[in-house]
Amino acid sequence: MVKGSKDFKLISVIGNILKWFFLIFLFVYALFPLIWLTISSLKTNAEFMASPFSLPETWQWGNYVKALTVSGIARMMFNSVVISIAATLLNVLITSMSAYAVSRFEFKGNNLLQMMFSAGVLVPLNALMVPYFILITRLNLDNTMLGLILVYTAIGIPISTFITTGFMKSIPRELEESAVIDGANFYVRFKSVILPLSRIGIVTAGTFQFLTCWNEFVYANLLTSSPEVRTVQLGIRYFTNQFSTDYVSMYAAIVISIVPSIVAYMLFQNQIISGLTSGAVKG
Repeated sequence: MVKGSKDFKLISVIGNILKWFFLIFLFVYALFPLIWLTISSLKTNAEFMASPFSLPETWQWGNYVKALTVSGIARMMFNSVVISIAATLLNVLITSMSAYAVSRFEFKGNNLLQMMFSAGVLVPLNALMVPYFILITRLNLDNTMLGLILVYTAIGIPISTFITTGFMKSIPRELEESAVIDGANFYVRFKSVILPLSRIGIVTAGTFQFLTCWNEFVYANLLTSSPEVRTVQLGIRYFTNQFSTDYVSMYAAIVISIVPSIVAYMLFQNQIISGLTSGAVKG
């Protein structure tokens, strides 16, 4: 028994060591590129080319000033903020209503409609480039912020509806029935009963939608052509030309573009984690 107890303790210690080794490995794997990117953005181009993994001799904070002024990335960040927030709000408004319809009411074609929303999650966004381009150009919305807002709203509808529907299905129907007895109509039930109880799911879907809009590159490059309406992801390309690349300023611009995503996740971290775990249990 003593020998078996010692063997069990040894196995337990080895298991804990392996567990912490694996967690530390994942931590370093996730953070190392960001740390390397930040350090590289504070070097000169000569230092970066000579020794990519060393610390800078002098911290070049001017790279961030150059990233904000020379390329006009400040204006593009403003465009990204406006487009991402507008597309997120419009997406949440549409998907909360569509999720309410398919999750709380029985009608002919309901299952088919839910299946189409689920299938829409699996469609690659690049496969829709030609239809969206033709549609936006024929509506004369190309090279406009409104065109990008509508496209971003549309491409996020399947996943947002899928997430929100799972939460609305978990709400007890007795709550709505009580509201009906009290005289609440369709809109009052949606506003006063369903929306507050689905808040976590809506915030989760909205956060994913905002991050998607902020980081999207393909449609922004396809549908815009002037710096006045382009997003921050396109501004990063301005540090590269035919003959040379200003790597350190480009890295500074990348760090600047990452900050809003990190802030958005930090602000809604609890809601996202709660939303994902609740959906796993209730969905």
